[in-house]
Amino acid sequence: MIVKRLQPMMSHARRSYVELMFQVMGRAMQAISEVDEATRNETCELPEGFLFEMQVMPNGPKLIVEHTGNGKLLFHGDEAPRPVDLSIQFKHIAHAFLVLSFQEKTSVAFANDRMLVDGDVSYAVRMTRVLNRLESFILPRLIAERAVKEYPASIKLPEKLISAARIYLKVATQFVETVRA
Repeated sequence: MIVKRLQPMMSHARRSYVELMFQVMGRAMQAISEVDEATRNETCELPEGFLFEMQVMPNGPKLIVEHTGNGKLLFHGDEAPRPVDLSIQFKHIAHAFLVLSFQEKTSVAFANDRMLVDGDVSYAVRMTRVLNRLESFILPRLIAERAVKEYPASIKLPEKLISAARIYLKVATQFVETVRA
């Protein structure tokens, strides 16, 4: 009986967590494209105006970022200004929660058929590399190793700390600007 009452609360909590994580991830993707040259090199291969979406099916939380040129990403929240070019979709909120709470790697979720890719797979791989690099910077190494396929050996502690601080500062600034608007 108690379990039946807790189910809706658990579902709501998962959804709220995923919504928050998409807000943080979208802003952090914009921030990392501003502070990390390797990320800009990765994203500059995307066409200018390229729209990327990550969402929970069918009408769940989502994030949308756009490549504005020169490797820079712009977070659009959950509203696309036009049809997206690439959509990575979680099949269920529980699947998104597993990945975004770092209990399951994105690659494992895809292998377990918990996600769909709608668009060019090569762009999906590129965006996944951006997300993995972002997680490698902003998460403690122990957690990042659980989240990404392979933790980059090239990221040394001083670079990680400085980049993480710059990313978090930009994310916090974006949240403050949103509240003011």
